[in-house]
Amino acid sequence: MKTIALIPARLESERFPNKLLKKINGIPIILKTYRSAIDTKLFDEVYVVSANSEILDLIVSEGGLVSKSLKNHSSGTDRIAEAAVNIDHHIVVNLQGDEPFINKDAISDLINSFKDPNVQIASLMTKFKSFDEINNPNNVKVIVDNNSNAIYFSRLPIPYGSNKVQDYNRHIGVYAFLKDSLIDFSKLERSKLEMIESLEGNRIVENSKKIKMISTSFHGISIDTPEDLLNAKKFSSQND
Repeated sequence: MKTIALIPARLESERFPNKLLKKINGIPIILKTYRSAIDTKLFDEVYVVSANSEILDLIVSEGGLVSKSLKNHSSGTDRIAEAAVNIDHHIVVNLQGDEPFINKDAISDLINSFKDPNVQIASLMTKFKSFDEINNPNNVKVIVDNNSNAIYFSRLPIPYGSNKVQDYNRHIGVYAFLKDSLIDFSKLERSKLEMIESLEGNRIVENSKKIKMISTSFHGISIDTPEDLLNAKKFSSQND
């Protein structure tokens, strides 16, 4: 099955404006993410999807593929859905533009989950390392049912009241969809819980659709704040 990666990218982040053009070892974050996706060799094609000409021009100068957003979107998943309609593929992986350290094994497991014909949408989760991480609202928590399907996503610590770090699952914001499932998602109205939490995964579960959560030991680094950027630079200098 043809598998593509779509990387939604915008510069208007409220918490860290223009963060995707900030540099790690001299390389803009969005370009580093794009190169990391290519380097996995898991995708037939990789596109950056954006309404910002500065981002699009940067990727084109690298010889990369881009899709220009024609609408304003409430989430990155809605943004890639607009592009996915006109691209030939079976599986699309939504890679976050602000997570440049992509783990090949984790993404491979995510893609392989579609060997199960019951899986239409999948995402990644890992275990937290500390309660400091759990209490940080930038780190999204997810609870799952006995079949590892998502029940709810929150920025608050859920399930409430446990004193065991291992009882909390951290959502890694990488989604994978069958093409029709992604397009169907984009046709749903934004849900109440999605808007309260500002997490589009809740739109899916609120509409009684399943997200298969794939466990991984990979934690990733999401760059949401200037402090995150410093941590990413430190990680890159130690691992690149």
